[in-house]
Amino acid sequence: MRRYLVVANQTLGGDALLDRLRELTAEDRCAIHVLVPASADPTEAFHDEVSDRRLARERLEAALSRFGELDATVTGEVGDHRPVDAVRDVLRREQAFDRILVSTLPAGVSRWLRLDTISRIERVVDVPIEHLVGPKAPADER
Repeated sequence: MRRYLVVANQTLGGDALLDRLRELTAEDRCAIHVLVPASADPTEAFHDEVSDRRLARERLEAALSRFGELDATVTGEVGDHRPVDAVRDVLRREQAFDRILVSTLPAGVSRWLRLDTISRIERVVDVPIEHLVGPKAPADER
């Protein structure tokens, strides 16, 4: 069984990610672990760790429900607000992932891309990384 770590936040409920996961689950039975870094909501002028984690938890729960249609075992968690640290935390506990899928907003909009998150994750893991680009999920339009 193939194991995938999905790292996403604002794009978590988008079609680009779901379509890719459908492709992967059509190829083989797999397990998917969804990691949602508790990043600050860029639409809010004020935020704190509690509200950031609450928003990440809401996105995670919606994604787990949506991904329930896939022929896969799907689990998930809210992680550190820094995506690289969040990935490291997961890999300290579970190292047997075949691939990490990182879903971001497009260049120019994505904070993660401005911070070079994909390359930074690649430098600290020994797992192939697949970068997906998608729009903000419709539920996140505020």
